[in-house]
Amino acid sequence: MAAPLHLFEGLTVRRVLWVTLICAIAAGTVVRFFLNRYLDLLVTALCVGYTSMLLYTVASNLRTSRVPREVLQLLAIVAGSVLGTIFAGIVKGRDIPSMFSERLAGVAISMGLGLGFGCVVVATVILREKHARDAARIARAEAERHQLEKNVLEARLQLMQAQVEPHFLFNTLANVQHLVETDPASASRMLESLIQYLRAALPQMREVATTLGREVDMARAFLEIHRVRMGTRLDFAIEVPEALRARPFPPMMLISLVENAIKHGVDPCCDAGRIVIQATEVNGRLKVSVADTGEGVKPKKGGGVGLTNIRERLKALYGGAARLTLEEREPHGVIAAIEVPGHAAEQPLEALA
Repeated sequence: MAAPLHLFEGLTVRRVLWVTLICAIAAGTVVRFFLNRYLDLLVTALCVGYTSMLLYTVASNLRTSRVPREVLQLLAIVAGSVLGTIFAGIVKGRDIPSMFSERLAGVAISMGLGLGFGCVVVATVILREKHARDAARIARAEAERHQLEKNVLEARLQLMQAQVEPHFLFNTLANVQHLVETDPASASRMLESLIQYLRAALPQMREVATTLGREVDMARAFLEIHRVRMGTRLDFAIEVPEALRARPFPPMMLISLVENAIKHGVDPCCDAGRIVIQATEVNGRLKVSVADTGEGVKPKKGGGVGLTNIRERLKALYGGAARLTLEEREPHGVIAAIEVPGHAAEQPLEALA
């Protein structure tokens, strides 16, 4: 019955070449101490080496829990040294009985040398395997650590997202309530627009990433809702190239910038204000800005829930590779911009994980 093939796994050409090289070096090392010729010693070394290699491979692949694999490997080297020496005698045409009588000393030396070199090789292999197992354990631990960090990051993002959603919704509903008291017809139109907006927005509110086009469409609906309330006091423009609409972009951040521009910029100060949403790409970096013609930068800006969450979420998603900037707009107003790297914008979590 044929032996199972798994017993010979690892018996590669590379291993045979390594054993051949070791045997050649071993024969060259000891030839000066014996009367034998180099070729005679090389034949003995090769017979011992190949036999030991074969038995070592089988011992390494035996599936048993009773005897440690290292013990089986050492026993294989001992058996290989004995059987390989006998095989070398047969190859050389020696008389087997005489090998264990007149030639016993030489046979013992051959076995001893084979055993010594074999044990050194096995010890080296065992140390290398131990090092490989340790490296594999470290790699698994590192992978588990990265997965844990990713899980923590996702939990942080969900918590931050949960803070953004009610902040946005409560402010919008407050606007509807105000119109119900002052202009019921406009309140009805705003509520209808809000329902349409929520139907589009709610499925993606808890996503980690969406597209810039979807975020821009929601921002447009958001601005339309506020234009119902503010009338001619609010005008807006959206300048986003079609090529950038499919680019991945973190959800609900653009809405927060637009809301901030209305709440802290145009609404409290102006008889007529304008908001412009722009998107550009420079050197692989995507920049999305919201400019208003409101009051300008004041200390309270950046301290609210919306902008604070944007900064924290950008840091969680991209580390230091993304940023939120606020700057004065001439002659008055604010430009708030989110800038993310192109490669990080595609898969932010995977980049950090």
